Amino acid sequence: MTSHDASGVRFGIDFGGTGIKGAVVDLERGDFAADRIKIATPQESTPDAVVEIFREILDAHPEVTGPVGVTVPGIVRRGVVGLAPNIHPSWQGVDADALLEDRLQRQVHVVNDADAAGYAEAARGAAQGRTGVVLVTTLGTGIGSALLHDGVLVPNVELGHLEIGGRVAERWASAKVKKTEDISYEEWAERLTVYYRHVVRLFSPDLVVVGGGVSKNHDKFLHLIDVDVEMVPAHLENRAGIVGAALLAGN
Repeated sequence: MTSHDASGVRFGIDFGGTGIKGAVVDLERGDFAADRIKIATPQESTPDAVVEIFREILDAHPEVTGPVGVTVPGIVRRGVVGLAPNIHPSWQGVDADALLEDRLQRQVHVVNDADAAGYAEAARGAAQGRTGVVLVTTLGTGIGSALLHDGVLVPNVELGHLEIGGRVAERWASAKVKKTEDISYEEWAERLTVYYRHVVRLFSPDLVVVGGGVSKNHDKFLHLIDVDVEMVPAHLENRAGIVGAALLAGN
């Protein structure tokens, strides 16, 4: 097993509705320092069940001590989980910071999953060094979003839930919808154009970063989105949640 300088690495865990992923993150490079571990999210994703998976993931790297960053697919206010429809309802209202610190016996910082991804892209990815307003979106099961100003995160900006033309945006323009409805990249880009034009009108960002796993195929659709703002693909793709969680832990 590889040993790591504890000052240079930190553990990040990305808790999603279908999978729980964790990795050791090199804080300087802003990327994985060891292979990612992935375990399926239990069907009953209660705090008790999920904590045991967190412990299993952390036990795979006992040499890495110190704070742990954890993402949750829902609203997080000062460590307390709010609306989180893709995980067990018993998480709602839980002080996850306090619960996980007690159960894992180490410092834990819990953050919204899209916020973690956005912070990672701003700190070590496609938006590194950029000032002004930066919007980071993740196209996946839904549409995640993170808003930053001069690198400072504005938490819990849920822009995938915007209603546009009587439709919830992520139920019409997410990567999951593209796959489920089997629409072409061209048709999907038309929907994304409607979505991004609406968001740009509301927030006037200087830069939009498009992330999520589908960003690895950005050459098939990003240039087709007709919006009057600079748009770039994410650098960290779907590694961003883990990296962002690790970077934010201990801050």
